[in-house]
Amino acid sequence: MSDHAVTRLLLDWGQGDQSALDRLMPLVYSELRHVAQNQLRLENPGHTLQPTALVHETYLRLIDQQRVEWRNRAQFFAMSAQMIRRILVDHARRRQAAKRGGMATRLQLDDSIAAAGSDVVDAIALEAALEGLAALDPQQARVIELRFYAGLSIDETASALGISPATVSRDWVTAKAWLYRRLHDSAAVPGGAE
Repeated sequence: MSDHAVTRLLLDWGQGDQSALDRLMPLVYSELRHVAQNQLRLENPGHTLQPTALVHETYLRLIDQQRVEWRNRAQFFAMSAQMIRRILVDHARRRQAAKRGGMATRLQLDDSIAAAGSDVVDAIALEAALEGLAALDPQQARVIELRFYAGLSIDETASALGISPATVSRDWVTAKAWLYRRLHDSAAVPGGAE
């Protein structure tokens, strides 16, 4: 997929050409599906969402986007990652509500984020921790979102945020440490997250 072709279609879409989105989706569909598969692979086995359904839900949310000044492919995937994150958290909340406090949806994380010797964390606890991080440092929260949820590289994240790769690397390390502490502290509290 040509970054230039994607960027051109994003610009056209941003200027009101709705048919540009129809031409864009075939170019980015497989990459969005790959992001969705990666995220769902991190979920506990038996997760009820499928990658195709996750991509389709993301698409439906994307077509509702208006007044977005699209700049490039990285920004598009950044917004898509944010939507995928919200879809997964909304799904986890619905499942938890349906089970009335039963097993929450859990995500598998690398050991630098997961708390208390585990490599999984409750999706809702992670969302609460990310919201807390966003309140303190929105940029670090976006770095986590883009790297973890979208699977963007350091360079792609830097491009999406308009910052240097060195800043992304520093924010990535700092934010993971902050999330680890927050998730570890909330896991130590009876009943889980604050």
